[in-house]
Amino acid sequence: MKMILLGPPGSGKGTQAKMLSERLGVPQISTGDMLRAAVKEGTPMGLKAKAKMEAGGLVPDEVVVGIVKERLLKPDCDKGFILDGFPRTLAQADALKATLSELNKQLDAVVSLEVDDDAVVGRIAGRRTCRDCGKMYHVEFDAPAVDNKCDKCGGELFQRSDDQEETIRKRLEVYAEQTAPLIAYYKNDNILRDVDGMQEISAVQERILSELGCGQ
Repeated sequence: MKMILLGPPGSGKGTQAKMLSERLGVPQISTGDMLRAAVKEGTPMGLKAKAKMEAGGLVPDEVVVGIVKERLLKPDCDKGFILDGFPRTLAQADALKATLSELNKQLDAVVSLEVDDDAVVGRIAGRRTCRDCGKMYHVEFDAPAVDNKCDKCGGELFQRSDDQEETIRKRLEVYAEQTAPLIAYYKNDNILRDVDGMQEISAVQERILSELGCGQ
């Protein structure tokens, strides 16, 4: 199974990608993980990315796509892969299509998790993190036994700046501008599968598997 998982921040994309990876026996590949691995391994594209990051600049598309290509050439991708967080733009989608064609690979499906913006804000804005041990909580779904106190170490819980509502809504705006057009792009290729991401995690998982033709 060769697929892309799309969805706004807080849609549960990372959670679903990890579960799908275990269920389907193919690697979950995220842009951040790929960049870190390529830099650590000192690959040609990793060295280019490192130079850009150390200079304080954004890693250009051609380098990101090159790192994706390096990753897809590894043996564990022979049976398939789940791209999580890539592509983010139409330009990256075009470059990915060209890369896959060069590698004689073809996407089987693109799954888009549909989640209401207000629900995303609720999911992310409710997060709290322990200042001491880093353990994460949620004020509604996974609250600590004592308000603002970590169950594990007793440390103070706080809300990270990128978990605040204003920041979340800005991230959603960026997603709508840059990444949402990918939905139309892949719908035109007839490989888009829309899935309601507002359900329970297990229900979303089963729906994705059903759309992929892998359900029980």
